[in-house]
Amino acid sequence: MDVCVYTLGCKVNQYESGVIVAKLKKAGYNAFEGLKFADVYVLNTCAVTSEAEKKSRQAISKMTKLNPDCKIFVVGCASQNNTVQFEKYKNVKLIKGVASKTDIVALLESHGVKVDELPSQYEHTEFAEVSKTRQTIKIQDGCNNFCSYCLIPYLRGRNRSRSVEDILREVTECKGKVKEVILTGIDISSYGKDIGTNLGQLVLALKDADMRLRLGSLEVSVIDDGFLQKLADNKNFCPHFHLSLQSGSDRVLQKMNRKYTTAEYLSKVQLIRKYFPDAGITTDIIVGFPTETEQTFAESMAFAEEVAFSDIHIFPYSVRKGTVAETMPQVADDVKKDRVAKMTEVKLRLKENFLRQYVGKTVEILAEEINCGHIAGYTKNYIKVYVDKSQVEENDFCDVKITGLFNDGLIGEVIK
Repeated sequence: MDVCVYTLGCKVNQYESGVIVAKLKKAGYNAFEGLKFADVYVLNTCAVTSEAEKKSRQAISKMTKLNPDCKIFVVGCASQNNTVQFEKYKNVKLIKGVASKTDIVALLESHGVKVDELPSQYEHTEFAEVSKTRQTIKIQDGCNNFCSYCLIPYLRGRNRSRSVEDILREVTECKGKVKEVILTGIDISSYGKDIGTNLGQLVLALKDADMRLRLGSLEVSVIDDGFLQKLADNKNFCPHFHLSLQSGSDRVLQKMNRKYTTAEYLSKVQLIRKYFPDAGITTDIIVGFPTETEQTFAESMAFAEEVAFSDIHIFPYSVRKGTVAETMPQVADDVKKDRVAKMTEVKLRLKENFLRQYVGKTVEILAEEINCGHIAGYTKNYIKVYVDKSQVEENDFCDVKITGLFNDGLIGEVIK
């Protein structure tokens, strides 16, 4: 039987889909990811925005066009949030939430709605299927932050951490298969608080892993001298910090229930650059958040300039039913669109400034994929670099002399 696992949303979802595929293959099914003809589809949904939920429903329509007789199993955050939106589709046989969603093999003959209570401890699973060049490893689930715009703490539950020993086993399993691992979770900055350890200790425990180590999105709260020193003590650590900001205005941050000020954020960025002068520092910024005025938006743009991010992910605010922000005065859609365009100008200028300083220098990349007629890979500080595809093989490290800017990154020549 052919089983297709289709994923929407974050790296945690992607990891969990990898677990589902691994379990299906072990049980004898021809399981794969992507979206193509199959007898059974497992739809791993996202609910971070209303648009993400819409994409989940659209995916069902695409699946039934590929195979009108298929069976569809819907799992994840969107079904945790609202099962009714999926019940009208005749091909949907099972709707399951977040809890135990990777146990789909045992549920292939089930039907109906099975949204269980969210767990209070980390759910241990089999390891995810290993990818070609880098592997995402889930270390934590849930979130205790309760930002005013976000449903995730309600859909994923409270913070719960995976044991260091289990993480080490999976990293060891990846040796010889990939050359980089990424530690991910819903809020990895909270890792270990429930089991008597922390993220810095985990990074130190992984110091002998013979592969690059990269971290997912971080909160300001985790950044201090002790944490950064532990990162510096791991020679494999990649100095790329995706440090969540969301707004560069203190007034908006307060409305968002983000628990820091711009001054505190900037001080943490300066501390990172003390330990890692070449660090890539990226972030997320929401524009058009309720109560955001022209003045507070201007503050947000100015703060982004001051920090000098290497890249910014920009999102127009999306109303989520059931959040505190839903009840606040909303910003008009046309205003949001205009602000996205203005913030994008800032993003592109800052990114170009960051990239230009590497022209003429030599960097190391891990070659990953054929892209735009070249092979592309990333530096440790997360710059995308393109080289002639005849010069290097996928999953190989190489030194590259940078000759200029290209596409969304840099281009250069491999140094033999």
